[in-house]
Amino acid sequence: MTAQDPSAPTKARHLKVALGGAVFAASMFGAAYAAVPLYDWFCRVTGLGGTTQVAVAAPIQVLDQTIEVRFDLNAHGLPWTLEPPKPMTVRIGEVITANYHVTNTGEKANTGTATYNVVPLITGSYFNKLQCFCFTEQTLKPGERTEMPVVFFIDPEIVKHHQASTTPTITLSYTFYPVANPTEPLASGPVAVTPPRS
Repeated sequence: MTAQDPSAPTKARHLKVALGGAVFAASMFGAAYAAVPLYDWFCRVTGLGGTTQVAVAAPIQVLDQTIEVRFDLNAHGLPWTLEPPKPMTVRIGEVITANYHVTNTGEKANTGTATYNVVPLITGSYFNKLQCFCFTEQTLKPGERTEMPVVFFIDPEIVKHHQASTTPTITLSYTFYPVANPTEPLASGPVAVTPPRS
């Protein structure tokens, strides 16, 4: 008759704890990996954090009420000089094209992608883009200067939100970051954006 190992129940319990810990760690890693795109999607849908919206059509109604829109543009890790548009006073619901100018002062082609938001943050749900250079990567050759337009409107629904509707100014900000592995060849220029006909 074989003697039973008295430590067997302890070993089995330790093995269960170890396996449970491994499963938990893997679950947390998976959740963390999924959290970034889910959070990004949530921000785009709700306007959380000043995330602007993407529209497929202009609003039917243009109001007499106006709001000032200011523009900001930054670059981190890219040898680009940046010229944002001057502030504009726009009618709510009016489709506007604002042109940013960017010059690559470096000695080689490089690619950047832009993150964006608006302040006050509460206005993110009402700031709609029809077209934007921020939707794609932008590649500039050495010494190249290009115009990067954004086509946008302020949703007339903003007037129903007291705090957002009384905002005198909205600031649209972009920050370019370098793209290590661009999806398009570096020899190509920036993607052209054609504003819709008014």
